[in-house]
Formats: sequence, C-alpha cells, structure tokens
Amino acid sequence: MSQTKVLKLGAVPKYAQLETQLRTYVADLEPGQPIESERSLMETYGVSRATVRRAIADLVNDGVLVSRAGQGTFVAEPKVQTNLHLASFTQDMTQRGRVPSTAVLSMQLTTPDDDVAQYFGSTVPAWRLDRVRCADDEPMAYEETWINPRYAPDLGTKDPRGSVYAILADDYDCPVDAAEQTMWGTNADERLAELLDVEVGQALLVFDRVSSSRGRPIESVRSWYRADRYRVHMSLDTSMQA
Repeated sequence: MSQTKVLKLGAVPKYAQLETQLRTYVADLEPGQPIESERSLMETYGVSRATVRRAIADLVNDGVLVSRAGQGTFVAEPKVQTNLHLASFTQDMTQRGRVPSTAVLSMQLTTPDDDVAQYFGSTVPAWRLDRVRCADDEPMAYEETWINPRYAPDLGTKDPRGSVYAILADDYDCPVDAAEQTMWGTNADERLAELLDVEVGQALLVFDRVSSSRGRPIESVRSWYRADRYRVHMSLDTSMQA
C-alpha cells in the first residue's frame, strides 16, 4: 500500500470510500496481522485522521478489524456464525467445524438467585456451574449455568467439561427440548475481560436462557460471548408478523 491513492470527490463520503478500499486491503492479510498505522493510511489515501478513524471504526464494528489499546489495529479472527436454534455449546461448535473445549471454574450446590429460584419453583440449593467455553483453544464464552437438582441430583459426580445437555439426556432421561432466550449487548468489565482474554470495555453478546425437558424446568443459564468471534443469524418471514 505504498502507492499514493486519491479518493474521489462525490456523493459517497470519503470515509465510506476508504472503508471499501480497506476491505480489499484486509482481505489479503492473515487474521491477527496488523494493518498500517493511521499516519500511513492518511498519506496513502490523502485523507484526514478523522476520515481514517471513521473508516476503521466502521470496520471494527463490522468485525473485520479489532483494535487493541496501545498496540494498534489488527485483522480480526473469523467469526463463528450460528443460527438461532436449541443446541449445546459443544454441539454448536462441532457442527461449525470447531473443536470445543471447556475450562471448569467451579461446580457446587448453592442457593440460587430469586429469578432462578422462581423458575425452578424452589429456593433450595441448586447446581451452579461456571465455565469458560473455548473453540479451537480460544476463549469464546463465559457461562453461569444453574441446573435443577430435582432432576439431576448427583450432577456433581459428572464431568462438566463436555455437554451438560448430553449428561441430562443420557444419565437422567431429561433431554432439553424447549427454551426461551433473550439476547443483548454489553461491555466487558475487568472480570469478564480476564476470563475471555479481551480488553476492558470490549463488546460482548449476552444470552439469557431458561430451558425445560418435557415441560419440567431444568436449566437457567447466562452466557457472555465475545462479539469479535461470534455472530447470530436469524431468518425472518411474514408469518412472524404480529
């Protein structure tokens, strides 16, 4: 990119033109490779720093680039795309050609919070399982999972590094067959940043799900996914109109 390139004046803003040029440039780079500095891009394209920063910001928001404080801007790792469907993390990653793995942080019987207790219909201790879920050895999500002990009384004797859904189905005859899920965005605090190996303030996707087995409340889980490595696809049609 050493050759000077002049962006055209016209209806398309310069930052949008630069964004298109940078997409082509980035396509030839490897994930994790740094792009040129802001000053270099200013000189190459004859634009202001504000134009460069706007174009880069748009590409960061689109998941094409990732900015790291004090280090620079890099080509983002390819995102794992998932359709909205009912599957365990292990199943989800395997279906997408990724190798799933899990770091178990804790597993214990403890008093659930009010929302979980209300869903389970009891305030007695429930199984709480905290895990960092990885794809190809890279942190993808942090999960806080509650399991109803009424249907999995000795869950603590099982190995939770794989699919808990498989354990529920195979060991307790409680296949998870229905769920309700809410999703929103947030930013990583210090704890989540450390667990997911990201900068404080980096964008995350939060999934809040309650699951059941044959109408029985079996699971309540909140997951924080790295927005730079995970995206969700939804198919909509007119039959869904209110």
